[in-house]
Amino acid sequence: MLTATRTTTILPVSDPDRASHFYTDQLGLTPIGGAGDGTRLFELGRGDVLGLMPAEEGAQSGHTVLSFEVDDLEAEMGDLQRRGVRFEDYDLPDLKTVNHVAVLGSEKAAWFHDSEGNVLCLHEVTG
Repeated sequence: MLTATRTTTILPVSDPDRASHFYTDQLGLTPIGGAGDGTRLFELGRGDVLGLMPAEEGAQSGHTVLSFEVDDLEAEMGDLQRRGVRFEDYDLPDLKTVNHVAVLGSEKAAWFHDSEGNVLCLHEVTG
């Protein structure tokens, strides 16, 4: 059953070395090897894996491609900011942030870009 499997999320990166440093040094993920096609693998937790696959510039998406569920959004944001991660602010009709955080029903969320332009998110379930 698919509901009982581990998952691997694959993100396109134009500079695998730069991306590997971002995910290791700024996000604190643990590298666990690579694949024959040059994809670099990182442990995510609960058995899931992140793969950084070499791709041409511009292969990144303009929407959120990966969201990390955290217990304490503000604490996690502070830790990542100390490591150099910059969070985004939005003022759109259906999405507004205050101090980089949006309240979305029973969740709080904050977004940032990786070194390659992929949109990543932290979210905390509040209710």
